[in-house]
Amino acid sequence: MSGREIRLGKLFGPTGKAVVVACDHGMFDGPHAGMEDIPAMLERLGAGPDAILLAPGMLAHARGYFGRRAAPQSIVRINFNSVFCFHWGYKASVISRLYSPEDAVAAGADAVLVCLTLKTGSESVDARNAEIFADLCVRAHRLGLPVVGEYFPHSHLTKKPEEFHEEIRIGCRMLAELGADCIKTFLTHRFLEVTGTCPVPILGLGAEKTPTDLAALRLAEREMREGARGVVFGRNAVQASDPRAFVAALQDVVKNGAPAEEACARHKLTGGEAPTPSPPAPRPS
Repeated sequence: MSGREIRLGKLFGPTGKAVVVACDHGMFDGPHAGMEDIPAMLERLGAGPDAILLAPGMLAHARGYFGRRAAPQSIVRINFNSVFCFHWGYKASVISRLYSPEDAVAAGADAVLVCLTLKTGSESVDARNAEIFADLCVRAHRLGLPVVGEYFPHSHLTKKPEEFHEEIRIGCRMLAELGADCIKTFLTHRFLEVTGTCPVPILGLGAEKTPTDLAALRLAEREMREGARGVVFGRNAVQASDPRAFVAALQDVVKNGAPAEEACARHKLTGGEAPTPSPPAPRPS
């Protein structure tokens, strides 16, 4: 068994499913509510997630959390994609390397996330983006690091549901073909076509903050019902009414197939309004 297989086994565990909490928003969007102090935020979450997605620089700040025996795995984002700089109005979806897989290993990461955007309107930008993705996959695999691929559509807010779905479906398959070990992406209106035609596990996004904890659990329930092998929730976990209880409820939905309402009641999440988040870029309806 390779080092990559060992690390993937720890991420997905005996159920073959994973709950990841994302707090890497500061790489592109500044500190969101609840993420101003990453080490303190992680303490509020506890050891419930299977992994935490964060920026490489934050891993050093949170060494006390990740240095514990029962700590979640750390997944670090190692490339930059201007598609995420919503507040600056960037349109070109230019990708660049920020950190190498070797840097990630030295920092203590268990896996890396590499993002890809295509269909930018520029063949040269698309080709360069794909080249960077493939190169980082190869280099990570040489070190035994799993790669979480992320497909994020260009100009996603302007796409109609069918166009959005087709790009996600094709993009996820391309990530698998280029070497991703699992993929983080958006829920679409025919998500089974995405999960059913991709040979690696798909992790569903939480995307924008839902009005209530219950609504977020319902989103996770739908993603799992339509073939996801786990979720990556950021604001919906960090800004929940009780982050630690929410992660426990999310584990029930993802790993045990619990209905959202049942998990919400079991973990005493009322479904009331969550704290007001900073303005996100919404997922297309």
